[in-house]
Amino acid sequence: MKVDEFYERTNAIMEGYEAEEDFFAQNRRIFPRRAVAYQLIEEIRSLLFPGYFDDDSLAGEFNEVLVGERLRRIERLLLEQVRRAFLYNDQELSDADARERAGEVTSAFLDTLPRLQSLLLKDAEAAFEGDPAAQSREEVILCYPGMYATLVHRIAHELYKLNVPLIPRLMSEQAHSVTGIDIHPGATIGEYFFIDHGTGVVIGETTQIGKHAKIYQGVTLGATSTRKGQMLSGVKRHPTLGDYVTVYSNASVLGGETYIGSGSVIGGSAFVVESIPENGRVSVKDQEVVVRQAGEPEPVWCYEI
Repeated sequence: MKVDEFYERTNAIMEGYEAEEDFFAQNRRIFPRRAVAYQLIEEIRSLLFPGYFDDDSLAGEFNEVLVGERLRRIERLLLEQVRRAFLYNDQELSDADARERAGEVTSAFLDTLPRLQSLLLKDAEAAFEGDPAAQSREEVILCYPGMYATLVHRIAHELYKLNVPLIPRLMSEQAHSVTGIDIHPGATIGEYFFIDHGTGVVIGETTQIGKHAKIYQGVTLGATSTRKGQMLSGVKRHPTLGDYVTVYSNASVLGGETYIGSGSVIGGSAFVVESIPENGRVSVKDQEVVVRQAGEPEPVWCYEI
């Protein structure tokens, strides 16, 4: 590269920074660290399931020293990242005030960990009881992508409720990238939740799901339209599922006013935009399956025109 070309390209990039001050102003440079957000997931997971995801002990074994050390490490990491998140979100906030608020949030989050552990054990139980292919609850915890996505969601949801900027979304997108399951941290999910297989599942921000719900791969719990963009922020635009609802693969349930009554079953590939009463059954009617032997001509409607 010639020297003059190097400086021309450098100046062009610099001009782009200056033209987009909203993104590149110096007072916007503090963010939570992506890698540390991911580390927090692993630290919390190892705390809640000792020995399953670390080498500090055998699976299920624990002692006061290890628990205390891990708690202190989580507290230290979370405190710093929440401080950074508050400074990013409020440019007028002083570092001292950000640190004080981060301390309050971190303390409140740590207090939720026993309840999170209880919820996740119930989720593991739901997966084991709901999947005849599961050999053990340990297999569910160690191997099932739906279990991992649910664990990350429950962590991120607590931080979301505490109004922590960015970190919940960093965590949820990590689970999305690993499992193909996209759960917004704002979604409210009851106990004994089970995602079977999971790839392609989408659960929107204002979704509410009751207890003992079960959903399969490719399910979308979404909004009917987001064309109004930010005008819809804070508006209930995703569906509500009651208790003991099952949604089979590739079904879409859309809309903030859509309520799926307890005990209902949504069949595969169904498209639902209206409420369903309790114990309802939704299926796709008149699907045509065409079977032909080798060498037979294809049906006329299969030909390209």
